[in-house]
Amino acid sequence: MTHSVNGKTVIVTGGSKGIGKGIARVFARHGANVAIVARNLDAAEASAAEIRAGGGKAKAFAGDVKDRKQMEEMARNVADEFGGIDILCANAGIFPAAALEEMTEEKWDEVLDTNVKGTFLAVQACLPYLKQAEYGRIVITSSITGPITGMPGWTHYAASKAAQLGFMRTAALELAKHNITVNAVLPGNVLTEGLEGMGEEYLRAMTAAIPVGKLGDVEDIGYAALFLASKEAGYITGQTLVVDGGQTLPEDLQAK
Repeated sequence: MTHSVNGKTVIVTGGSKGIGKGIARVFARHGANVAIVARNLDAAEASAAEIRAGGGKAKAFAGDVKDRKQMEEMARNVADEFGGIDILCANAGIFPAAALEEMTEEKWDEVLDTNVKGTFLAVQACLPYLKQAEYGRIVITSSITGPITGMPGWTHYAASKAAQLGFMRTAALELAKHNITVNAVLPGNVLTEGLEGMGEEYLRAMTAAIPVGKLGDVEDIGYAALFLASKEAGYITGQTLVVDGGQTLPEDLQAK
């Protein structure tokens, strides 16, 4: 299964850090041509350089997922560089904390525009090329927060992650005739730069809530995305894959 992405071209938005960087590493390790997309080209290039240093194929591209023209230019440049686009990992997202009573319209719009509109624009920009591929794959990075759980301080983030799944299900119906599947990975608590910044006490509390006893690694999400992007997963579309170490299973703390 893991060899079916060999030689395929994958775009990873938000690929310069965190989960996106883990996804990019996993695909590169399995022979894919990886296009790392980020707003900051230097950050994207640093991530691509790490992959190339490890023997993988990767190139950096600048692009803000909230900007249609930038996404269209990015998709065109990736297709020109690698000869097409086979897989889109729509991963770019932000999660600034804000209590509901203190939420401003600007904060709300920033998160929804990046996480939801950004997914839509990235998918739409890549569609002409995905239709020309042997088979197309779209993998969205959603979250357990919103679709399954809630977390104080993240009403805007939770709303955006639930919205991605509504988009996914209807997009899967529309694109099935083009041999394109659309699925989502729902990460639990994964150790990223963002989580590390929350402090040791927060990390200990999060770890205590996970039955397997540890936070996820970014590559755990990468391998889930790899499966959904594989040729062998072609009969799976409009579905979600939870990768959370069992975090959403217990009814209460005693059940852990």
